[in-house]
Amino acid sequence: MKKISVLCGFIILLLIGSSCSSYKDVPYYQDLNRSQSAQEVHEPITNYKPVTIKPADVLSINVNSMNPEAAILFNPNLGEGSSYTAENAQHRGYLVDDKGNIDLPLIGLMQVSGLTTSELRENLKKALLKYYNDPVVNVRIANITVAVYGDVEKPNVYPLQNERTTITQAISMAGDLNITGMRTNVLLVREENGERHFITIDLTSKNIFDSPYYYLRNNDEIYVQPDKTKFATVDRGYHTATLTLSGLSIIAIVLSNILLYKR
Repeated sequence: MKKISVLCGFIILLLIGSSCSSYKDVPYYQDLNRSQSAQEVHEPITNYKPVTIKPADVLSINVNSMNPEAAILFNPNLGEGSSYTAENAQHRGYLVDDKGNIDLPLIGLMQVSGLTTSELRENLKKALLKYYNDPVVNVRIANITVAVYGDVEKPNVYPLQNERTTITQAISMAGDLNITGMRTNVLLVREENGERHFITIDLTSKNIFDSPYYYLRNNDEIYVQPDKTKFATVDRGYHTATLTLSGLSIIAIVLSNILLYKR
């Protein structure tokens, strides 16, 4: 019986050991000075560049004037409810063709690729002075989306209303990283100038604020790699069940041998 007790104790230790996971630091911006003498830190923003229009973008263009009827002629995509969302942008916006043009009422083909929305707005106001005395023009890219997936709370493709969205804001939209997400090895995938770029982002360092990839672009993808404890957590039930069955089998064999020996 003493041997059985020792064997059972060994099996219990295996089960406990299989359920343990290693500790992992999770705070963001760990190298940021947070001492009492540096309660407020100021740094200039030097890495933001306005988003520029590219082929396949869908532009939401709204023109208002003192003459509403004339403005409606320029806004054929506007009907009941003039809001633009990622879901209806393809049907209610102006698609930039592969040559970088859009086809506008009254104006016709207009080159827009490479312009910011602010620059396009000013160009449109000048072009519309021929038709309106007081045009008020609003322009935005209606189909900006980013994909956030991997070890996050809510992986999904998210539409962005703000052209100045940051990688941390997008991660927040996805419910933040799970505790097992690798904060030092977040992968940003970006298509630019006919090339696909793979950039590693370290969320534990404040240097992310100075990164040229801190501000997102249309169709960016953010992948969060899980660490080794993720697999251990997911696989824990399987290992526990396997060890339990193995332990029970060993105990059954030992008991059977003892009963046969007593006979």
